Amino acid sequence: MAGLGNTGMNFEAISKIWPILKTVKCEDKKDDLIKRAATEDLRQVFNKYATKTVQGEHFMTYSDFIHGYLKLLSPDNFDEYTLNILASTVDTTRDGLISFTEFQAFEALLCMPDAMYTLAFQIFDRNANGYVTFDEFENIIKHTTLNSKIPFNFDCDLIHLHFGKDKSRKVSYQEFTQLIHDFHEEHAVQAFRSLDKGKTGYISAKDFEDIMCSLKPYLLTPFTRENLVTVTLGGKRQMQISYAYFTAFVSLLNNVELFRRIFLAATRRDVNKMVTKEELLYQAQAFAQVTPLEVEILFKLASLRHQTGKNYDLEQGTTQRTPLLAVAEQMYRFTLGAMAGATGATAVYPIDLVKTRMQNQRSGSYVGELMYKNSIDCFKKVIRHEGFRGLYRGLAPQLVGVAPEKAIKLTVNDLMRDKLMRKDGSLPLWAECVAGGMAGASQVVFTNPLEIVKIRLQVAGEIVGKARVSAINVIKDLGFFGLYKGSRACFLRDIPFSAIYFPAYAHNKKYFADENGYNSPQSLLLSATIAGMPAAFFPTPADVIKTRLQVAERAGQTTYKGILDCCGKIMREEGPSAFWKGSAARVLRSSPQFGVTLLTYELLQRLFYVDFGGSRPEGSQAKNVHMEEILSRNPDHIGGYRLALATFDGIETKFGLMLPKFKPIPADATQ
Repeated sequence: MAGLGNTGMNFEAISKIWPILKTVKCEDKKDDLIKRAATEDLRQVFNKYATKTVQGEHFMTYSDFIHGYLKLLSPDNFDEYTLNILASTVDTTRDGLISFTEFQAFEALLCMPDAMYTLAFQIFDRNANGYVTFDEFENIIKHTTLNSKIPFNFDCDLIHLHFGKDKSRKVSYQEFTQLIHDFHEEHAVQAFRSLDKGKTGYISAKDFEDIMCSLKPYLLTPFTRENLVTVTLGGKRQMQISYAYFTAFVSLLNNVELFRRIFLAATRRDVNKMVTKEELLYQAQAFAQVTPLEVEILFKLASLRHQTGKNYDLEQGTTQRTPLLAVAEQMYRFTLGAMAGATGATAVYPIDLVKTRMQNQRSGSYVGELMYKNSIDCFKKVIRHEGFRGLYRGLAPQLVGVAPEKAIKLTVNDLMRDKLMRKDGSLPLWAECVAGGMAGASQVVFTNPLEIVKIRLQVAGEIVGKARVSAINVIKDLGFFGLYKGSRACFLRDIPFSAIYFPAYAHNKKYFADENGYNSPQSLLLSATIAGMPAAFFPTPADVIKTRLQVAERAGQTTYKGILDCCGKIMREEGPSAFWKGSAARVLRSSPQFGVTLLTYELLQRLFYVDFGGSRPEGSQAKNVHMEEILSRNPDHIGGYRLALATFDGIETKFGLMLPKFKPIPADATQ
């Protein structure tokens, strides 16, 4: 992919330039976080804040609702007109008091899919008759902060088309939803014309900045606001902004979500993948409203984002940090990896025991040697002869070993992926395989001794009448060098396993992520489990050899001197199929084990997130995180009222309907 400074673009950069604004839906299948509040619970909350009683019935005043309950405005300094406008959206009778019925009805409104449009309509519908007149529309607009900066000309074609030549026509709710959209576009056009003194179709870059900051501030993030002039000038000292450029820029800001969808379609939902301008243009052909000029502006902004930022390295997706922070991050990952590994190992240990015994079973000509018909038969016989606890024989050393094993594997994989990542934030497949292989190799050094102890304890139950075998006795018998018996076979097994597993898991995560790149716990478990299937199956021959080399020698059984000797004897005595013994049990054990392990690891990183200046786990932030951030934390905001603040805020951020929040400053006070 080409570099971002030239023709390439990474969507992570763009997502930091403009926030993706979404309509929150209580009844949407995807957002089950909000449900209607129970009537009795809602009544208790209402009675708590209602301070007015009329003929035995409780009522909320406008101040109770806005100041006390929602806390939308400061009670010490607020605009009286705005207070009345906002509170009257609940007070459908417009009598100055809010009854419980009205309070409950507004909670239902907040749970509607079009809550923001409905709320905006009720703000303009002053007499609550279901229509908006020109006078009502004009009255509200004239009180907005945007109109105070750049007054709107109400004697224009847009107003005539919606309200009629004589402005007597009433606008219904459905028509209003289009009117409020068209109004802000018309307001911006009027501002452009007023600054185009010579009627040339051009304004200065400074005038362009004034319009955007005055009329479209709700679409601008701090970065975009600070660099409006820079991006429009494009390195030139003097440049006039054409009307076409102006409308394209506004359209781009209004359609960020559309561009996001185009980007995800072009990269097949990989938010970290680079895309060239040509690729984005090709994908955008399906959308007639997207123009090449808008794409050009988009790439200029992305390029500028790369060139700015003192502490943020957008190409790497991380902040520049000290070595101490980097070390702390690895210790953090190691700790969480140990916890995740122990969880995964305990969950599937009985399957691991069955796998080990099946692999150790010799199918030669010795009479009475064949103990188990298959994995299920092995499982039943362990329960019958050794009890349920027999399924967990050797678990203690396994847990002691699995903590460093999985912790080292997960930590080294994450570390190598960070080191091998390209400047544009992408990671080629070969680098993913190398990172996984290094992770697999690193664990063998620490875990081979514990692996051989575990195996000897697992097969000890097969020998009837023999004294109980303990981990201490096994270690004494083997000695230091004996603990590394079969380590080369262990390398042959673990390196391919991890080289297959981690890349497969990373790609599965992207495939099963939702349209916003977010991975739910279910998709994490599915991704990790599926990735474990080929990773566990293909290295099975190496696992069989490792098991044969590490089990204690018995009288009458074939012994092996090393890997090549073991391979030759297995082939001659048992045939090629013997190399795949226990493959089913291995898949059944490793696949769910790593599914549980990786799920636990990722969820622990989300639950105990610590910002070390590095990158967050891919797929851990999106829709659900956004929902949790906008929901009210006030325990009295139940049901739809959990979205009340976000909905009122959406009136400003989506529609630009900004009413003054503070008392107007007297003219003589500024002199």
